[in-house]
Amino acid sequence: MKISFKKTYKFAIKSAFYISLFSTAFVLGLAMIIFKVDPKSLWVFGIIFVFAIYLFSFLVLQYRVERFIYRRVKKIYDDVSLLESSTLINQPITTDMETLTREVKKFATDKKLEIEMLQVREEYRREFLGNISHELKTPLFTVQGYISTLLDGAMDDKTIRKKYLKRADKGVERLIYIVEDLDMITKLESGDLNLEITEFDIVELIRNVFDLLEMKADKKKITLAFENEYIRPNFVRADKDRIQQVIENLIVNSIKYGKKGGVTEVAVVNLTKEKVLVRISDDGEGIEQQNIPRLFERFYRVNKSGSRAEGGSGLGLAIVKHIIEAHKEKIYVESEFGIGSEFSFTVEKAGVKEEKKEPKKIIDKEEEDEEEDE
Repeated sequence: MKISFKKTYKFAIKSAFYISLFSTAFVLGLAMIIFKVDPKSLWVFGIIFVFAIYLFSFLVLQYRVERFIYRRVKKIYDDVSLLESSTLINQPITTDMETLTREVKKFATDKKLEIEMLQVREEYRREFLGNISHELKTPLFTVQGYISTLLDGAMDDKTIRKKYLKRADKGVERLIYIVEDLDMITKLESGDLNLEITEFDIVELIRNVFDLLEMKADKKKITLAFENEYIRPNFVRADKDRIQQVIENLIVNSIKYGKKGGVTEVAVVNLTKEKVLVRISDDGEGIEQQNIPRLFERFYRVNKSGSRAEGGSGLGLAIVKHIIEAHKEKIYVESEFGIGSEFSFTVEKAGVKEEKKEPKKIIDKEEEDEEEDE
């Protein structure tokens, strides 16, 4: 730590003033009472005495306080420097207790926040490792069990062999699904996934997703529909495949957690001149408020047993969030437990950038016309 010393004179100035004032009054009082000296003749003596005592007191007090505080406070700075605090290591040692108290308090607050953040991260790390081990362990043990059974003699029975191989194949497919989703999230978080931005009709894209998920919705007798029956085409500018993945994941979630015989509605709203809002709502079980802030965490499940029974990697909403953020857009969620949930996200309208350039082209054309007239 850099050894520098920031002095403060407030304590010495005040203390010397009080000492000199008391000393002068006491000496002058004794001189008048004991020696019967005329008060008028003591003025010069009193002025000289008060200045001398003040100066002496100030120097002694300042020196002693500096030495006293320096020795003890320096130890505090040295102890703090062991913790590599950037807020205090480079600060000069101060004898001002108010400043020292403020600096130490700030240091303690920063450290407390840092410790709390580390505790949250550690808890998240443990939960994440537990979740990923469970997600991978289940299909691995399934595949291992079927293969072991076949190797133990069941392979000779053609019916059992075919059935067990199909089940093992499903377990492998689930493993591949989880690994691919993890790989995608890693690329999205690191920025390695390049977006292919094109212009397309998002209404048509949603209709295609409806067709893809129609059979899945029919199993729970859930109706997939637009909020507005006479919805018009709406062109946006984004990565078509990734936005389709977002819509698929959100609709699959609405089917998974929707009530039997319910409805999943999708709305496309012109939010502003530059943005389109896509809203996907269901009338399912809803989400409790305490779970909403963690919905987009990897492997976080509101209903762990029910979610795993429905399948999925537990990464769907995390992928949705990262894809939307990769487009520099926002995703929102509103839910009321027992009534339903609504997910919505923004996407840029097609032709926004071209529209912004048009005024400049018009001005240039006007300037060219003026030049021709001249």
